[in-house]
Formats: sequence, C-alpha cells, structure tokens
Amino acid sequence: QVQLVESGGGLVQPGGSLTLSCVASTSGFSVYTMAYYRQAPGKERELVADIDRDGSTNYLDSVKGRFTISRDNAKRTMYLQMSSLKPEDTAVYYCNAHYYSLNYWGQGTQVTVSS
Repeated sequence: QVQLVESGGGLVQPGGSLTLSCVASTSGFSVYTMAYYRQAPGKERELVADIDRDGSTNYLDSVKGRFTISRDNAKRTMYLQMSSLKPEDTAVYYCNAHYYSLNYWGQGTQVTVSS
C-alpha cells in the first residue's frame, strides 16, 4: 500500500499562486505515473495534469500555461505550481499515483480562490 501525503492548499486571491506537494511512501516512486485531479462541489473529478516516469506531461486545457507539474524522484515528491489562479480553480485537489493495476489516492487538499 502506498501512502500519498498532500500539502500546500489554502486560500488565495484571484491572480495569486500556490504550490501543491505530494509525498509518496514508496521507494518505487520513480516508476509511477503521478497526477493531480480536482473536484469542485457538484462536479465530477477531473484530471488537472499528469507526469509519467519519463517526465512527459499532460494538462487540462483550462490550466495550460498557468500550472506546471513536476517531480523529484529522489525526494519521492510531486509538485503542482499554480499561478494566475481563477475562482473556477477552486476545488479539492487530489494526488494520484498509478502503475499498471496499482492506483493510489491522497487525502485531498482544498484550494480556494476568492477575494
């Protein structure tokens, strides 16, 4: 069982920035595709960004150019740098790790963008 511990959420004004972090308990971190999902009230969970073991990334269209996903395999940590935040980015953000049939979730961290 892999534990994913998230941090970095909070309240930020529109146009502001936040960086989320996700630390994994597994020494096999480097083989996992890592991702951030988010879920806003009344909406389905959606993929925000992911990064595979080779460092290739994908982004939700609405966050392209504003969010950057990265990973540090030595620290078993994934990051999501978020800038130019908008009220519609408000959601609970979940860290995800998957490798073939293995799939793990973090506990979620709240991001609220409001003035």
